[in-house]
Amino acid sequence: MRVLLDTNVIVDVLQRREPWFTDGQKIFYAIANKQITGCITAKEAADIHFFSRKQFTGQENVDTKARQVMTKLYALFELIDTLGIDCQNAIAIENNDYEDAIMIESAVRSGLDCIVTRNPEHFKVSPIPVYSPSEFVQKLNEPSA
Repeated sequence: MRVLLDTNVIVDVLQRREPWFTDGQKIFYAIANKQITGCITAKEAADIHFFSRKQFTGQENVDTKARQVMTKLYALFELIDTLGIDCQNAIAIENNDYEDAIMIESAVRSGLDCIVTRNPEHFKVSPIPVYSPSEFVQKLNEPSA
């Protein structure tokens, strides 16, 4: 199963943000153990790098630390391209969040099985299943997962 994780899920784990960290960490473990394939979009990568730099503000070697985070993520996650066609098609989606519409289009074009986000209401128009992290952890625990 190939799963697109929304930026908020990734950052929750990287920054150990509660109360979301635990479910996100379980999803990361499932990815690390090859139970599922975790994916992020190229557009998300830039956002995650931004949040990583912000997390290390005031520390030495901010750029180096942010690059190390990204290197580890690239080793763990499949990177899905965000194409111009995804952006163009997203305009036609009746969704209040254009960025999320781009993620939907990227996921569909890439043949992903589902999207995991803390904001499932932003993905109501998605033609593929969308789960909150806690819903997805429950799905992982089902015998057929």
